[in-house]
Amino acid sequence: MGSAYGFVEITGVVAAMDALDIMCKAADVRLASWERKLGGRLVTLIIEGDVSAVKEAVEAADTKAIKKPVCKAVIANPHEEIVKMVQLSASRWRTVGDYAWRK
Repeated sequence: MGSAYGFVEITGVVAAMDALDIMCKAADVRLASWERKLGGRLVTLIIEGDVSAVKEAVEAADTKAIKKPVCKAVIANPHEEIVKMVQLSASRWRTVGDYAWRK
């Protein structure tokens, strides 16, 4: 059915981890990247998978997470510029995570 990104923006790191757990258990998706803004008070989770799985996962987070997401979106067959932005975001947290892991 094609690839997709799902975006869920939620307040708080704990609520974001809850939403991510719900999404990964609800459908065959994986975390592509995440962004923290306002010191972690606003977290954007970006998941990827096939279109139907991403839709199912985002809907599950919207209805079952401990906090209601501030915003959500599903982008089916994302444009190459969107893919580049997600890859850039992922490279930043993977680099930071790798650095922190080695310390």
